[in-house]
Amino acid sequence: MSDLGALLRKAREEHGLSLEDVQETTKIRKRYLEAIENGDHSILPGTFYLRAFVKNYCEAVGLDADEVLRLYQHEVPAATITEQVSEPVAARAPRRVQTQASERIGKLGFNVLMWSFLILIVVVVWFYVVSQKGDDSKGIDDQTKITDQASPLPSDKGQAGTGTGNSTATPTPTPPPTEATSLTFTEKKGKVDHYDIGPANVVHKLEIKITGGPSWTEVRKGSSTGEKLIAETVQDGQTVSYDITEPLYVNVGRADLTVITVDGITVNDGDQARSKKVLLSPLQGNATDSPIPPANGESTEAP
Repeated sequence: MSDLGALLRKAREEHGLSLEDVQETTKIRKRYLEAIENGDHSILPGTFYLRAFVKNYCEAVGLDADEVLRLYQHEVPAATITEQVSEPVAARAPRRVQTQASERIGKLGFNVLMWSFLILIVVVVWFYVVSQKGDDSKGIDDQTKITDQASPLPSDKGQAGTGTGNSTATPTPTPPPTEATSLTFTEKKGKVDHYDIGPANVVHKLEIKITGGPSWTEVRKGSSTGEKLIAETVQDGQTVSYDITEPLYVNVGRADLTVITVDGITVNDGDQARSKKVLLSPLQGNATDSPIPPANGESTEAP
């Protein structure tokens, strides 16, 4: 077994993943994954594919692919231009030649669709105009009835004379407006994107939804070495959520299969088939400030 293969196998076993799990995540055949772990590169298509397979394997088990390829470049050398060109290219299926009959049918269908659309617009406009006229006439009749039946309001003097003008209606207090959540990108340190979350003194909600296939998901408090909240492969269709009361470090193996949101605001993860790391930090107010209820009026506990 090569040093590179031993490193990849150790990372996979630490994450509790089998070769079938890595195959499902990376879409690389199991026999190629076994060959990479055993250091048997002879059955692989070539150096170009070897580097691509190793990079996807690293991202699936939470390793830095670029750093691994740099450290083990003696085992995974850079592909030459000749190798890349010599790889078989899948032939495109020939386009079907449309016959004259199919062209006529297509033109006829397009004309029918266009005329139907125009007729629909005319009907909608006509219905809107007729409805608007009916509403205007009804409004004029109602206004006339109100004007005829309304009696003059008593003056302040008349109220004072009858003894009923001293009562004053208590105004209903208007609740203070709730400040909307803000998600601000501040900087990028290494491979980690840093975001600030406002407003301060609010319990914000983090949600990570997996769609399209399983993906490695890791959430820790404070930083990449903080207390672990989750570090496992989350299956397709599942969602994990946590309250953000302190900075949370998030690392996903497949950004194209995950949607990260804070109070419903989507975090930009690049939407590519590789890992993504972000640090979400809630803004902190003064210690004397009164606590503000959670955003959207609710708090969600971590599963």
